[in-house]
Amino acid sequence: MRILLVEDDPEQLEPLQVGLSRHGHIVDGVADGATARWLMEEKNYDLLILDWMLPEESGIDLCQSFRAAGVATPTLLLTAKDTIADKVTGLDAGADDYLVKPVDLTELLARVRALRRRSPSWTGDILKLADLSLHLDTMRVECQEISFKLSSKDFQLLEYMMRHPQKILTHARIEQALWEWGAQPESNAVTTLVRRLRQRLLV
Repeated sequence: MRILLVEDDPEQLEPLQVGLSRHGHIVDGVADGATARWLMEEKNYDLLILDWMLPEESGIDLCQSFRAAGVATPTLLLTAKDTIADKVTGLDAGADDYLVKPVDLTELLARVRALRRRSPSWTGDILKLADLSLHLDTMRVECQEISFKLSSKDFQLLEYMMRHPQKILTHARIEQALWEWGAQPESNAVTTLVRRLRQRLLV
């Protein structure tokens, strides 16, 4: 999944971004609503995670404006506000789910999995292509009775390729799909990644 994570506290943004990335997600982490709006125009996201309290423009404001514009992307609100009235406000603003801080990564990942199942593009927790099966929740591959777990980047590449079978995927397209916004992969990063994944699959 490609996730847009909007959180203005770097002490919370970084660990959440790292934790989600280690579980196979591609996470664009930003600290303000203006950047989030710009990215929403530039990229397609499978999930939005919005902090309620943001400078200048709140997560509630973002959620309401996205919904008014017809954006149906599943949205999770993060906030320290924990009253029933606050939760009602968040859900009425268009959020699909609501998680109170401090955030437990295990619970966040479970909610991400649940929201993924609501996506129109969801086809199940296992991708299959010929005799190859990729388990999205565990990042494990099964092929001809062999099973092994992939690293997050290898997993992201294989998932992307399996979702685009029989299509020509250029280096530029793979870079755009697999690297976070603002990241600068090395010139041979895609070649190295493809070679490493091919070696794993041939074991």
